[in-house]
Amino acid sequence: MDVRQHKASFFSVVITFLCLTLSLNANATDSVLEAVTNAETELGARIGLAAHDLETGRRWEHKSNERFPLSSTFKTLACANVLQRVDLGKERIDRVVRFSESNLVTYSPVTEKHVGKKGMSLAELCQATLSTSDNSAANFILQAIGGPKALTKFLRSIGDDTTRLDRWETELNEAVPGDKRDTTTPIAMVTTLEKLLIDETLSIKSRQQLESWLKGNEVGDALFRKGVPSDWIVADRTGAGGYGSRAITAVMWPPNRKPIVAALYITETDASFEERNAVIAKIGEQIAKTVLMGE
Repeated sequence: MDVRQHKASFFSVVITFLCLTLSLNANATDSVLEAVTNAETELGARIGLAAHDLETGRRWEHKSNERFPLSSTFKTLACANVLQRVDLGKERIDRVVRFSESNLVTYSPVTEKHVGKKGMSLAELCQATLSTSDNSAANFILQAIGGPKALTKFLRSIGDDTTRLDRWETELNEAVPGDKRDTTTPIAMVTTLEKLLIDETLSIKSRQQLESWLKGNEVGDALFRKGVPSDWIVADRTGAGGYGSRAITAVMWPPNRKPIVAALYITETDASFEERNAVIAKIGEQIAKTVLMGE
């Protein structure tokens, strides 16, 4: 074989390898998006997904620029705002907030036990709302930062020009189709989560605290946590609202690698709560399979 034949053979092998690799990656990426479109059909829903694998740079997006109801996924952002204020010396995480029974709203499993003089610290309120989704705790956090408009202002200050909070718990969960109030897009949420939990928007101590609260989520076991391998570490926040809205935002760490940041929103469906949970778990499982297959 002469030099030219050798080079031609070599380049042929390289091209074949690259084509095979690209084909595998395309199929792997499509399998995640296929799971989302199948879920839309199954539920008769509108579903938005944005996910970013920080190890490989791979992204998955489906209706990622469409608006979806925030529901309780705003609670991560509100507690991040508190932590930023602590970083700036404008707030103390141990400051106690006192409240009466008349201040409580529907679904307050933690705060209802602390009515009266004892109260709860801002740290305890964040832990309550991020672990159990306690709605009154979320409202007290919003009060501490200046209300829904102040949270939106905080988001604008860190480069999120999309996500907006307009109302308090529990009205913000109304989720009427076409209403822009209390909404985000999957891609905006993923970008903001990366800023808050991965980048240096918050101090190291505050990032670690926010991550710890999210890892302690007690109401997300039926969603991504059910779909991904048991040795993955998941820090997530779930949400639910009117018109069949269901949501999850998460940072997921496979062993010994950088995480995947994901935001998945479902709305405009008559499917049951259990059915919506099941498709979220399936999509999480497919993301995990794709990530592991690519390693």
